[in-house]
Amino acid sequence: MTLPLLAELLPRLLHPKVRDLAWVLLSPPMLSETPSPQRHPLAASKWGSRPGILADWLLSHDSQPTVLETWLTQHSTRRLGLYYERLWQFALGQAPDVDLLVANLPIRNGGHTLGELDLILLDAEGVHHVELAVKFYLGLETGDRRRHDHWLGPGSHDRLDIKLKRLCEHQLQLSSTDHAKALLNELTCRQIDSALWLGGYLCQPWPSGCESPVGANPHHLGGGWLRQHAWARIFPRNETRWQPLPRDAWLAPAQLESSQVWQPDDVARWVNEADGKHARLLARVEPGIRGHWVERERMFVVPDSWPG
Repeated sequence: MTLPLLAELLPRLLHPKVRDLAWVLLSPPMLSETPSPQRHPLAASKWGSRPGILADWLLSHDSQPTVLETWLTQHSTRRLGLYYERLWQFALGQAPDVDLLVANLPIRNGGHTLGELDLILLDAEGVHHVELAVKFYLGLETGDRRRHDHWLGPGSHDRLDIKLKRLCEHQLQLSSTDHAKALLNELTCRQIDSALWLGGYLCQPWPSGCESPVGANPHHLGGGWLRQHAWARIFPRNETRWQPLPRDAWLAPAQLESSQVWQPDDVARWVNEADGKHARLLARVEPGIRGHWVERERMFVVPDSWPG
């Protein structure tokens, strides 16, 4: 699983959902050091050791995306995290040398749901319980940005340290509870190893930047962020082209037909009409190959009161 392969593949993939699928499988994890083990779900698959096979599989779906589209519409969701999980499930269901035993397995104690196990999969290295997450964290303007509690979600309700704590102390522990074991014993009698996989972007305050959090992957994906008043002061007079990205387009870098690219006045109006409560994501786009406009960087525009 290599980022160079992703950079090589994305210009060749045209369908947005297939581009997201490639991004999910090939983008680097946010952190290289985590409190609990981190393991790529395809670590023991031929797709990992022979990435050309994976590239061919993705290109085949790009030319005939109906199977993926049908899969996604069967359980459509507006939640980005669930969409991310569905893409993983689609890939693992077709990956060589991997058997997806169950996904989203609810664990209950009587009538109370304790949580869900994202993935239980079998490969050459054993049986694995994997908890998935995709996150977008913004580093604060001041303080020790190496600390995980200085990285917040664009809505300011989520925080890197809180997410890691929940992943490691609740979600990953769930498979070892008696309630989970009773269900898992019906699937396998083998030992189950738990691990997480955390994808996403770390965005720094613009233009000052900041240090990455402790344990950050040196190759993590990133972007910038600034407040709405700063955007209104700086970027309408800038000749660069920016494209608003709806939430369901936050994963893979944008690639657009020229007819889809907004005019600068429309972008300025869109930002100015923000309700002052929600962060918005924009991509700086430039003309690329085959007449497409491609994302070169991304920027969150947050309310002036952020993080509130």
